[in-house]
Amino acid sequence: MPFPDDFPEKCGKCVKSFRQIPNKQCKFCQELKFDESVLCDLNRLMQSSHNFRCHAYQPVLTIVNQPGKKPPDIFEGSKRIDRQESILKYLRSDKIKYKKALALQKMKDDPDGVFTELKYHFAWNVTHRKPVFRIGSDVFDFIYDRSLKCSGLVGGFVNLLWLAPDHIHLYVESDGELSVETMANKIKKYLKDAILSELTAIKDQFGTDSIIWDETYFTETIG
Repeated sequence: MPFPDDFPEKCGKCVKSFRQIPNKQCKFCQELKFDESVLCDLNRLMQSSHNFRCHAYQPVLTIVNQPGKKPPDIFEGSKRIDRQESILKYLRSDKIKYKKALALQKMKDDPDGVFTELKYHFAWNVTHRKPVFRIGSDVFDFIYDRSLKCSGLVGGFVNLLWLAPDHIHLYVESDGELSVETMANKIKKYLKDAILSELTAIKDQFGTDSIIWDETYFTETIG
């Protein structure tokens, strides 16, 4: 297939054997059938094709079934499944049903009032898709707790959907006062500062570079 002139050479080699399947290292991507190309596009947008870096790159030919090799167990996934609610589960949850009923009551009491609550799915990469979040379930717990603390920053609610080795998925509720870009930047900064100050094992993987997240991000409204 033809590639644009500015398409990184590494991407060209990778995409020859590429299949439109969810990221194998992210249970949330698999559940939502989230297209891998979205993460690839985010990674390319902020880089030069000549100095392109991608830790998710896979050569066309790979050796499979090597003796003694075992795929990494990402956060001992079964231990955290109960905390990985999909977007559909959120929209069907008692919490959402209650908030819908409350909103209807408010509209009945004040027909002229405007009540806004927007729901988003956010996703963004670790810079260059570097797989730094492979330390253990304690890292997941840390990011989960810190994401909840971002709720006040966006005037709503933030929750971690899944933390993959090289990207993150978040569920965000907003009152509509802040733009999507502002919310993304606030959450990114808060999580970055928390990681650099408290997770030494992650910080050491970046060396002197304090840039953890790509500037680009994916978002979609879900209600």
